[in-house]
Amino acid sequence: MSRLIVISNRVAAPKPEGEGGAQGGLAVALSAALREYQGLWFGWSGNTVEEFSGEIHFARHEGVSSATIDLEPQDVDEYYNGYANRTLWPLFHYRIDLAEYDRSFGSGYERVNERFAETVAPLIEADDLVWVHDYHLIPLGSQLRERGLRNRIGFFLHIPWPPARLMTSLPAHERLVLSLLAYDVIGFQTAEWLESFQNYVERELGGHCDPDGTIHVGDRSVHAAAYPIGIDYKEFQAAVASPGAHEACTRLTESAAGRHTIIGVDRLDYSKGLAERFEGYRRFLEDNDHCRGKLFLLQIAPPSRGEVDTYETIRESLDELSGRINGEYAEVDWVPIRYVNQGYGREDLAGFYRAAKIALITPLRDGMNLVATEYVAAQDPDDPGILILSRFAGAALQLKDALLCNPYSKEDISDSIRRALAMPKEERIRRWRAMNAVVEKQDVVWWRKCFVDALEGSRG
Repeated sequence: MSRLIVISNRVAAPKPEGEGGAQGGLAVALSAALREYQGLWFGWSGNTVEEFSGEIHFARHEGVSSATIDLEPQDVDEYYNGYANRTLWPLFHYRIDLAEYDRSFGSGYERVNERFAETVAPLIEADDLVWVHDYHLIPLGSQLRERGLRNRIGFFLHIPWPPARLMTSLPAHERLVLSLLAYDVIGFQTAEWLESFQNYVERELGGHCDPDGTIHVGDRSVHAAAYPIGIDYKEFQAAVASPGAHEACTRLTESAAGRHTIIGVDRLDYSKGLAERFEGYRRFLEDNDHCRGKLFLLQIAPPSRGEVDTYETIRESLDELSGRINGEYAEVDWVPIRYVNQGYGREDLAGFYRAAKIALITPLRDGMNLVATEYVAAQDPDDPGILILSRFAGAALQLKDALLCNPYSKEDISDSIRRALAMPKEERIRRWRAMNAVVEKQDVVWWRKCFVDALEGSRG
């Protein structure tokens, strides 16, 4: 059987006890695949070195082998903080007003992808399957082909793919997209992002797309399809049943003092619609004064990408907005928003989800949003909560029985909260059962198997 080589910006393979918190669902799924295929996980260590040497740091734990490299500070500034997070991230989330097009960013992005290719290529054997992940490494497949690799190579994008009219705002967009054609399989989270990619190929590259997902450009044919990622359902169910989750649920329930909890859990990012969420909740308080004091919004938003100025601006604006709302509506014994800028482990979050009557998940644009599926998986089957979900999250295409809302509309968010609070128990149970069935079936193991099966069946 072929080995599986996973390549991503950072490596999240299992660590020895005491060297990190709970593993995310993606890490769990890929680690399981790597054990099954006796594979290797390659990526950046997260550390910097004065001068890039190509030295590889090998490790093995719980049956998973990893190989990491250190990058120069200039690499991190241009490739990671620059092109990946100041150019591609905002563009792919439809925020071209925030995208920064700096030539040095593009140069650094190409340089680091070349360094990845140069370093990992000697580690790849002739029969290995290679699986590249996310927007940081789009050109890597092409770089590996230039170094003579004829292996089956797949690429999965974990974030949205923008419409062609937005993609063309990126300098050298054609070169970037053409590099994707070096892969044998390209995976997207949803059919919408797949269609956006197909539209670009037909409109800008003169290619055509077959009904089976095969894309033809010149003499090159690539298979592209939607593979929506899920959570590790069994592992998350174990977390929900854990003493830690029970303690967290009790803690939040007791602190709520009989009030309903609305929960939001998001990285501090402009794509998550946090300001719009706060404004929608504010409109609810304004329009439903009889509900004041009877509920609160718990927003957990750990900071991210502190090196990028935009994110500090987001934090400052949300601090101000939450403070204004609390100042306007709070009573001596009630605060309408509990705004927390720290992260929590999986068991704590599972308990918080279980205790919350409503989850308010309102991204402006999201590749999937696994918080929504985690919330569903954490519910009490006999008395489940209600998921309010942005129609612009990838998960909305799976979780059709959520209350779908328009995050750009304060009134729509307010109306959704009011509708959730009034929803009869029978309807809550019916909606939850339908969503939970999808979450359980289309879990992260199902996702991984679908993609790897397609890659094994492809022809480079």
